[in-house]
Amino acid sequence: MLNDVFIFKKIKDGDIKTFEQVFRQYYTSLYMYAFSIIGKKEPSEEIVQELFYVLWKDRETLNVLRSLKSYLYGAVRNQALQYCEHLNVQDRHRERVLSRKVEIPENTPQEQLEYKELENIVNRTLEKLPDRRLKIFRMHRMEGRKYKEIAELLSISIKTVEAEMTKTYQILRQEIEKYTHAS
Repeated sequence: MLNDVFIFKKIKDGDIKTFEQVFRQYYTSLYMYAFSIIGKKEPSEEIVQELFYVLWKDRETLNVLRSLKSYLYGAVRNQALQYCEHLNVQDRHRERVLSRKVEIPENTPQEQLEYKELENIVNRTLEKLPDRRLKIFRMHRMEGRKYKEIAELLSISIKTVEAEMTKTYQILRQEIEKYTHAS
């Protein structure tokens, strides 16, 4: 702890070499820690890089009351969890939008035909999904199960359920975009 106080004092005073040593010592393990929470390379790298950027930028006003390692890991954990929560909010919004009931328009035969074509595209796309992904999608969308419940029933992590749903939505979006751009 005393060594950490000395290190922070040197960084606070603008000692770039000490800062670089801390960066080299902790960057990889902090990245791996962020990756273990998020499961994605780029956001994990960005979180750790941002941490070191802020550490250097705000070094003069920074008050660290615990060990250097605890401070760095705590900061990465908090940012990674915030990132995951942000993704969850986006997913919930996307699900709300996608779960709205779409009724077959009764205006014109052309609109009814387009709706049927779109419905066929969605069904064909779902049929091409790997079995587990399709099962997760059906459990969530057709049975109304929550991610946590699906994860427990299938003995997989919630992150796996989220990843599979995200992939399904991406594939559906791509197929629908192909249809709408071809029209």
